[in-house]
Amino acid sequence: MMTLPEQVVAVPANIGGAQITLQTTIYKPPGAGPFPVLFMNHGKDGGDAHLQKRATFPVISQEFVKRGYAVVIPMRMGFAGSGGTYINSHCEAKDNGEQQANSLFFAMQYVMKQPWADQDHVILAGQSHGGLTAMAAGSHEIHGVRGIINFAGGVNSRSHCDWQAALVDAFRQWGATTKVPSIWFYGANDKHFGPQLASEMYQAYTGAGGKAQLVAYGPFKKDAHGMSASPDGVSIWWPDTERFLKSVGMPTEVKTKE
Repeated sequence: MMTLPEQVVAVPANIGGAQITLQTTIYKPPGAGPFPVLFMNHGKDGGDAHLQKRATFPVISQEFVKRGYAVVIPMRMGFAGSGGTYINSHCEAKDNGEQQANSLFFAMQYVMKQPWADQDHVILAGQSHGGLTAMAAGSHEIHGVRGIINFAGGVNSRSHCDWQAALVDAFRQWGATTKVPSIWFYGANDKHFGPQLASEMYQAYTGAGGKAQLVAYGPFKKDAHGMSASPDGVSIWWPDTERFLKSVGMPTEVKTKE
């Protein structure tokens, strides 16, 4: 894999009255831009969110940077080097997603003022908890956002609540207000969000009017939840993603050789 030049910035944010900064990783192709922008959103490990490592998504970042994209990976409030405290509201999937989207909105405000960012060509994406974040954010009309890529998005709870129903309901509500299309990747042996739950979320979302394509790609290694992080996963997600990006007017041709 090629080594990407990395920039880590502290993005100012005001969330719930707290003035904090969000630890944000930026990868850019050579040149001055303006570059189309992929905002890639991280998942949540078990335990203290501040102990989680800064996300870099090397596989996904490389695939997009070599096609001329800037990739921006914000750590949300309370995660890794970002300020504030993560609020565990996993039984309230919609509220949780909206809280997470607040962090993303501040990162987007910061980035879209930069001269290297193409304000008319933006994709939101995320894995697991970050997929939930991207879907929540995409339900708001944001200038320049053309589509959403959802890699096994969701949030689950270890407490005694019907988090699955809450998740389905969240997707139903987002489907009713989202104007941009999305593409979803869920594997058959995902330990968090299995095929039945993925199907229920998809039916709820599209039934409410959301435009989405579900790629139910079957089993992947020991746990499909990690598919997008694996180099072996590119052959699963890139072909459908390429078609999706073309359909929403985003570039897909390789500009930088590895």
